[in-house]
Amino acid sequence: MLDPQDLYAWEPKGLAAVDMALAQESAGLVMLYHFDGYIDAGETGEQIVETLLDSLPHQVVARFDHDRLVDYRARRPLLTFRRDRWTAYETPAIEVRLVQDATGAPFLLLSGPEPDVEWERFAVAVRQVVERLGVRLSVNFHGIPMGVPHTRPVGLTPHGNRTDLVPGHRSPFDEAQVPGSAEALVEYRLMEAGHDVLGVAAHVPHYIARSSYPDAALTAVEAVTAATGLVLPSVAHTLRTQAQLTQTEIERQIGEGDEELVALVQGLEHQYDAVAGAETRGNLVAEPVDLPSADELGREFERFLAEREGDL
Repeated sequence: MLDPQDLYAWEPKGLAAVDMALAQESAGLVMLYHFDGYIDAGETGEQIVETLLDSLPHQVVARFDHDRLVDYRARRPLLTFRRDRWTAYETPAIEVRLVQDATGAPFLLLSGPEPDVEWERFAVAVRQVVERLGVRLSVNFHGIPMGVPHTRPVGLTPHGNRTDLVPGHRSPFDEAQVPGSAEALVEYRLMEAGHDVLGVAAHVPHYIARSSYPDAALTAVEAVTAATGLVLPSVAHTLRTQAQLTQTEIERQIGEGDEELVALVQGLEHQYDAVAGAETRGNLVAEPVDLPSADELGREFERFLAEREGDL
């Protein structure tokens, strides 16, 4: 393997700011991370990253070599053409930023397009960044398509070696194999190296998984703040406002839709309520409902990923 340190470069002012923060935070910093790309139903992680950067002060600490990690022909960056010349280019950026929450408490955010190549080398590079910046807990977040209705609370599947930080959530999976992602590999390798990692997967109704679904992003943010102690009221407020608008629009579209769609939502509501009632009674099979199997969930997941890949 080539030297992972060649994949990133420090921003001196940002690195100095982190060192100053570490002098005040002896326990270490939290690092949130998410990569745009293959897996993110409802644009869950993308919404969180955008809202964090739009509403909180931040500065760059490290930059990864996007020219080495991004396949431009797979995801072509946008250029702007005006009249007779190119006037702007949206350069891909995979960066670590130092961010401050509403109380001024520092935390880190690693985000950008998902690397297309050199995942193992990238995972080692992220581990080096985690160790250099004194990260005590790394947290990732995304959405996964599930057979759930939009009329019920968003469910969560916590994963990693610190799922104890998100109590009260039971995984719907016993075992499943799904196409990998750089985000998941980073989590896996960090755990192997003995670092604490928490992942939060929000359950997005499969019939709107390819659209923006702020309810999922809001639920994920609430789980992250509860697990980390970060104070992010402006982020939650923005997502809550967007969620209300989105729910109104979904109801309008369903009201104008066909009977098959209405029947689908009603069927998912009955299934959800039956399982929720069974869990309350401590019996997951208390009522005879037609639940999707692990294979069916896996096929739905792969179908979603294939559709996303076809759009790129």
